[in-house]
Amino acid sequence: MRILVQGASIAGPVLAYWLTRYGFDVTVVERAPALRKTGGHAVDLFRPAMDITERMGVLPRVEALATGTTRMTLHREGARRPTRVDLAKLFQATSDRHVEVMRDDLSEIYYDAGRDDVEYLFGDSITAISPDGSVTFDHAASRKFDVVVGADGLHSNVRRLVFGEEAGQTRFIGAYLAVLSLPDTLGLDGETVAHLGAGRTAAIYSARHMDEARAVFLFRRDEPLDYHHRDVARQKLLLREAFAGMHPQVDGWLAELAGERTFYFDSITQLQRDTWSRDRVTLVGDAGYCPGPAVGGSTSLAVLGAYVLAGELAAAGGDHTRAFAAYEREMGDLVRKSRAFALGAARSLIPGSRAGVWALARGGQLVSALPAGLTRAIAKLNTGGVRMHDSMTVKDYAVTPVVSG
Repeated sequence: MRILVQGASIAGPVLAYWLTRYGFDVTVVERAPALRKTGGHAVDLFRPAMDITERMGVLPRVEALATGTTRMTLHREGARRPTRVDLAKLFQATSDRHVEVMRDDLSEIYYDAGRDDVEYLFGDSITAISPDGSVTFDHAASRKFDVVVGADGLHSNVRRLVFGEEAGQTRFIGAYLAVLSLPDTLGLDGETVAHLGAGRTAAIYSARHMDEARAVFLFRRDEPLDYHHRDVARQKLLLREAFAGMHPQVDGWLAELAGERTFYFDSITQLQRDTWSRDRVTLVGDAGYCPGPAVGGSTSLAVLGAYVLAGELAAAGGDHTRAFAAYEREMGDLVRKSRAFALGAARSLIPGSRAGVWALARGGQLVSALPAGLTRAIAKLNTGGVRMHDSMTVKDYAVTPVVSG
C-alpha cells in the first residue's frame, strides 16, 4: 500500500517512521531542496511525545541536544530590579517528562530515524490530488497513491488543494510571534533573559550545544496585521514598530534585523476545522489542527497525531475510510483541549496590562520559591490547564504489519 506524505519537518518524518514499521510503502515530498536548517526555535516535548520518541529509539539523542535552559532573568518595564525565575521548577510543574529542544535538531533526529526505509523527494511539491489518489508534482512524474497526507504546516499546500483557501478555516487569537537568530553576546549558559511589558514580550536564549542565540518576540494585536506571510521586509518593519522603545537591550536585538540573520514571523493562529479528512487525503499536525504556534503545545500534538494516524491505518488494514474516522475520534478531544489551552496561554504569556505583567512575574517568582514537589502536586489538580499535555495518553497499536504492494 503506497502512502504519500507532504512535509518533512516534525509530523511527516514521525508518520513515515511508524508507517514503514507497519509495512506501508512511504514517500515523503518536501518543498525545500534539503532538510530544513533555517535556524529554528525551541520547542517542547511533553510526556506523550517523549514516550513516542522513546519507542522510536531516539530519545537519548533528543535529550543530548536539549537546550539546557533552567533559569530566567525577567525585566519588567518600569521595574527597578529583575525577577529571577527557576524554569526547571516551572517545567516540572507542567510535565512529569519534558524536554526543550531546537526544532531543527528534532526534525533531523526524526528524519534520521526512518530515512533508510522512506523515499524522500526534496525540492518538489504536490500540485494536484485526484479523488482516486492520482497526484501530480511540480517536477516529479505523476503517480498514484492509496493515501495522501498533508504534514506541511499551518500554511499547508495539501489543505489548500483539498479544502480550499485558509479563509474561514483559521482563527487569529490576537498575537504574533517572531524568532531571530543572532550572536550570543551575553554568554547565555542555561539562562533566558526576558523583557516583559504590557502587550509585548521579548526574550533571548540559546542551547548548550549552539554558538549563537535566538531572540523570540511575542506581541498582542486586536486585529490581524496587513502583510503576506512571505513578505519578510514588511514583517521586519512591523516587528520594529511593535517593540520600539522597550529597552536598549531589545533595541540591540532588533538591530540584527538589518543583516542576513535567519528570521521567522507569523500570526498566532488556530485552525478551526472539525474534520481534516476527505476521500483519500488527511492532514496531520499543524496542517490539520494547529492550536497556535508557541502557545498550544503544537509539536507534541503533531508527534502524537502522526503516531495515532499510522497506528489507525495499520489497525484498519489499510482501509483509509475506517482509519481516518478512528484517527479523528482519537484526536478530536485532544485538539479541542489544545485550542482552549492556547487561548489561555496567549493571554498569560502576553499580558495586556501592567497589572497582568506584575502578576505573571510574581507567579513565576512564587513557583520558583516553592518546593518542587508541592508545585507538581498543585499542578496535577488541573489536567485541563498547565498539565493538559501530560493528560494525553499514548495508545498501544499491536497490529500485524500490512503487506505493501
